[in-house]
Amino acid sequence: MTFYSTATEDLLFDAARKGDVAYLKQLIEEGIDINMQNSKGFTPLILSCYDDHYEATKLLLEANADPNIQDLGGNTALMGVCFKGYENIAKLLIEHGAELDLQTGNGGTALMYATLFGRNKLVKLMIEAGADQTLRDVRGLNALDLAYQQGNQEAIELLQK
Repeated sequence: MTFYSTATEDLLFDAARKGDVAYLKQLIEEGIDINMQNSKGFTPLILSCYDDHYEATKLLLEANADPNIQDLGGNTALMGVCFKGYENIAKLLIEHGAELDLQTGNGGTALMYATLFGRNKLVKLMIEAGADQTLRDVRGLNALDLAYQQGNQEAIELLQK
């Protein structure tokens, strides 16, 4: 895990957070490490995705940002967009090799986040992409269990197909 420490690297994280494509492009051209992590383990890609910056996310992925780096809590960019509900960014991440079934320290997956937060379009997308519906978190719950807990009938139907 590479943590940042310079002012230029601070600017990288700020540009990702703001979706500043022009500045990100400049930093990438200068050869900055786009997979570095801040003190919380966030990468520029995680920040860009979480703040719904599609173009910045696309640029980072095309520059070989790793979509499977986990922050200190074990969350990935895909998990963040499943929590937030950003379907277009989730598709982009999947197209660029985001692993569907990575788990956090608590066993959570992107599919579980989508289910838990009622992001049913993402539940459908994750299922169609081949997410493992049988994975369980540390409490022994899988995505279907979470759908029942939330009373999310649409997710229940999607997960029972």
